[in-house]
This record gives sequence, C-alpha cells and structure tokens, in this order.
Amino acid sequence: MERIICLALGYVFGLLQTGYLVGKMNHIDIRQEGSGNAGSTNALRVMGWKAGAMTFAGDVIKCVAAVLLVRQVIFRELAYAPLLGMYAGLGATLGHNFPFYLKFKGGKGIAVLGGLVVSSGLALVPIPLAAFLIPTILTRYVSLGSLLASATFFLEILLYGQMGGFAMDFHYRLELYAVAFVLTALAWWRHKENIRRLLSGTENQFGKKKEER
Repeated sequence: MERIICLALGYVFGLLQTGYLVGKMNHIDIRQEGSGNAGSTNALRVMGWKAGAMTFAGDVIKCVAAVLLVRQVIFRELAYAPLLGMYAGLGATLGHNFPFYLKFKGGKGIAVLGGLVVSSGLALVPIPLAAFLIPTILTRYVSLGSLLASATFFLEILLYGQMGGFAMDFHYRLELYAVAFVLTALAWWRHKENIRRLLSGTENQFGKKKEER
C-alpha cells in the first residue's frame, strides 16, 4: 500500500508541467512549438534561456519535493524509506511524461530524474552531471548526454546501495535497484527516436536545430 501511495503522490507532483505553464506565461503552447516536447530543452529553444532555466528548475524541484515529502515526512519512520522515495520519483516521472490532462503528452523525464539524483544524496550528483555535460558539450547532442546520465544514474544507485549508502536490508535494496532500472529503461524508451537518429547520424545538434529532452 505504501508503494501505491508513493507512486500516486509522485504522479500528482509530476503533473506540474513547468514547460507548459511557462509557455502559457509567454502566450505559447509549448506542445505546438519546436519539437512539441514539454521539456526544458524545447522550452529553451522556443522561448530562450530564462524560460528553459525556469522549466528545468521546476521539473527538478517537483521531484525533490515529492521524494522528500515521502522520505522525511510521511514515511520517515520506516526502515525502507529510501525505497519509497524511489517510488515517489518514479511516480513524478510518470506524471511528467504522461500528464492525463494534456492527453498524456509531457516531457521525457531527464530533469525529473535529475531531481531524483539530488534527493537521493548530493554526493551522487557529480558523476551523472558529468555524464550529461561532457558528451553534450563535446558533441552538442543533448539526447546523448541524457541517455548517458540516465544509465550512469542506475549504475551509481547500484554501487551506492551495495556500499551501504541506503542502509536497508538486501531485499529492499534489490527492489530499489529494480525501480531505478525501470526509470532508466523509461528514459531510454522515451528517447527511442533520438537513439535511431544518433545511430543513423541524423540527430539534431543543440545550437543548430530544435531538439527535445
């Protein structure tokens, strides 16, 4: 029951579509502009750096808020609170990617995943951040950076958990790893068209054409 509550709570937080709301502030429906994606990269391309930064910050914060509410308030007394926080992060990602009131057309969840990394522990931030920034800067493929960051997130969660970072029994850690894997698989699935274009050499480079995240 706790897991369902956390998924539902996370989904509600994820429904805060920052890109859509920032677009409305600028008299734009972000779903009808650029790539049609409600994520921060499309917001940046369509509306500029300020709008992109606002969208990114909002998408990170909503996930952090959901996870902290679960881990530090509602279920703080439970030994497996970190696992429930991961479920809240999954719910926030689902709400962001598939908002029911926008016909399930949302973002791709990378900024939300960034919020989950932050809420899992600041010590976990540098490696996924580097995995995103370095390839993105070198290749100007935001999608490549997003894919590598999401994969690095899973590997880091696995290593951190095995080193005792989550202080949970083994079966809870296995479940947490499974949820983290689902999040990574979902990120890659949402980027399936980007992957095809990367493999064919036709992916859009940031700074040249519209891209999405």
